[in-house]
Amino acid sequence: MIIERYLIREVAKPLAAVLGILAALFVGYSTAGLLADAVNGLLPTGAIAELVGLKLLISLEVLIPISLYVSVVMAFGKLYGDSEITAMFALHVSPGIVLRALFMLSGGLAVLVLALSLFVRPWAYEKSHDITYRAQLSMNVDAMESGTFYLNKHGGRVIFFPRREGVRGPAKEVFIQIQHPTTTDIIMAQSARALPPKRDGGSNVRLDDAHVYFLGRDNSTQDRMMDVGSVTLDPANHNIAPQEYSATGVSSARLARSSDPADIAEFQWRLSTCLSTLLLGLLGMPLSRVNPRQGGRYAKFGTAILVYSGYYLLCTSARTWVQHGSVGAIPGIWWAPALLAVLLVVALYWPQWNVEFRVRALVKRLSGSLEVPREHTVRHDPV
Repeated sequence: MIIERYLIREVAKPLAAVLGILAALFVGYSTAGLLADAVNGLLPTGAIAELVGLKLLISLEVLIPISLYVSVVMAFGKLYGDSEITAMFALHVSPGIVLRALFMLSGGLAVLVLALSLFVRPWAYEKSHDITYRAQLSMNVDAMESGTFYLNKHGGRVIFFPRREGVRGPAKEVFIQIQHPTTTDIIMAQSARALPPKRDGGSNVRLDDAHVYFLGRDNSTQDRMMDVGSVTLDPANHNIAPQEYSATGVSSARLARSSDPADIAEFQWRLSTCLSTLLLGLLGMPLSRVNPRQGGRYAKFGTAILVYSGYYLLCTSARTWVQHGSVGAIPGIWWAPALLAVLLVVALYWPQWNVEFRVRALVKRLSGSLEVPREHTVRHDPV
C-alpha cells in the first residue's frame, strides 16, 4: 500500500498542474471569442462568465483524459529515468502492483468522466443553447460599431450604419431590416439613439427622420411606405426561428432509446470517454519506459503525444461516420477504443516477448554451434 500511495501521489501532482494549465488555456480561448461577441453587441456581457463555465464543464470529458495521460508519461518517465522502477522491481515489487496503483487512479477518474459525459454534458449544452437563443432576442445597441453588419443567426434582423458620433453617440444613416412571418420591414433613418435601459435589460432605440417600408413576403400582403419624424423601435421585436434539435443537449436516457444515427453517435461518444480515460491512463506507463543510460526521462514524450493525437483523430472520425450513417451502431465507434486496448496489451508485454524471442534465438544459435559433427567414412583407394 505504501508503494501504491507513492505511485498515485507521483502521478497526481503533475495531473493537477497539467489539468489546471489546460483548463486555463481553454478558458482564455473561450473568453476571447465570447468577448468579441459581447463587444459587437451580439451577446449580453453578463452571460460571458456563465457560458465560459458551461464550456469548461463540457470540455472536462476531454481535458481529464489527456491530462491523466500526460501526467502518467511524465511521472513514470521520471521514475524510469531515476531508476526508481528498477529498484522497485529489484525489491520484488511486481509490475502488477504498479499497474494496480495506476488502475485505481485511472478507474476513479474514468468514473468521474462517465458522470460528466452522461449527466453534466447534456445539461451544460442545453443551458448554453438556451443562453445563445435568448441572446438573439436582445442586442446591446450602445456597443455597436460603425461599418459592421449586425445580424442574428438566421438573418431575422440586420442592422448597419456607416458612421457614429462618439462611442455611445447617435448613429448616422442607419439601415435596419426585420423579418416577420408575412412582411419584411426596412427602416432607413438619418440618426438613431439608444434610450435608457428597460427593466428586463433590453433597450429601445429612437429613430429620427426615418423612412419605413413594409414589404409583403407573398402576394396576399400589400406593400406600404411611410415617412416619420421620430419612431421608437424595440430591436428584440423580430422573428426568431425556434431552436434546432441537437443531440448534444438531449438526456442520455432519451439517446439510449433512439435509433437516429446522430443520437447513437452522441450516446456512444459519452460512454467511450470513460473507457478512453482508463486505457490512456494505463497506456502512459509502458510508453514512458526509458533506459536511463540511453536517453532522458522524457525521451518518449513526443511519441506519447503522437499516439494520443492519432487516437483522438480516430475517435472523432468514427463518431462522424456513425453520425452520418456511414457506419452502423455496430461496430459504431467502439473499434477505436478496441485498437487502443490492443496497443496497450502490445506495449505492456512487448519487452517480455522481445526477451523471449532473443533467448530463443540465442539458444538456437548456441545449439547449432555445439552440435557434434558427423563422422565421415574415409575410403582408401588400392594402390
